[in-house]
Amino acid sequence: MTGRPLIGISTYLETGARWGVWELEAALLPAGYPRLVQRSGGLAVMLPPDAPERAAAVVARLDGLVIAGGPDVEPSRYGALPDPRTGPPARTRDTWELALIGAALTADVPLLGICRGMQLLNVALGGTLIQHLDGHAEAVGVFGGHRVEPVPGTRYAEAVPEETTVPTYHHQAVDRLGAGLVASAYAADGTIEAVELPTAHWVLGVQWHPEMDDDPRLMRSLVHAATARSPQHAEP
Repeated sequence: MTGRPLIGISTYLETGARWGVWELEAALLPAGYPRLVQRSGGLAVMLPPDAPERAAAVVARLDGLVIAGGPDVEPSRYGALPDPRTGPPARTRDTWELALIGAALTADVPLLGICRGMQLLNVALGGTLIQHLDGHAEAVGVFGGHRVEPVPGTRYAEAVPEETTVPTYHHQAVDRLGAGLVASAYAADGTIEAVELPTAHWVLGVQWHPEMDDDPRLMRSLVHAATARSPQHAEP
């Protein structure tokens, strides 16, 4: 046994990715995600989009799951018409990641949703999204930063008890909370910045990008929960 839990991370499926002499369709992931898992004590594995009926079998082999950031969730998923500022749909990814989230919730596998991942978690539980807000993305392709305040008594506050500045890049946010979810951090403008499911072993979503930060405490909390759920990974 390695003593390190296996943490799956959902990936992008992009056409026209370029490396070396190649320009091909590729399953890819910003390196910050696996690096954060690795330095937080986990083993990182990438999960490219697959048939949704295979999600339960994939999740069964994991100790923890990260749903990565990415494009806007298709508004029809939460019963809304698209705002003109909402990005084009990523239907294959929506379907796969919703299946992963459902499988993780059913199996009570620790789950962290990051940016889009938090929004998709909310949608999976019947919540809705604000399709556009200003002030949470400074410029196209540039991460900004703002303060977030934890809600005392929440799982997020247990991991990060103080107000912090976080790297942020989003123009959508949680509107109506999904069933069972509670808000566990807010921005100064009242935007919900973190949500969690108190009835689960460990389910949390954050609106910002911890993989772009130097603070590993949130990911360490996920890795600790994954280890506690799977004691065979405990250090001898």
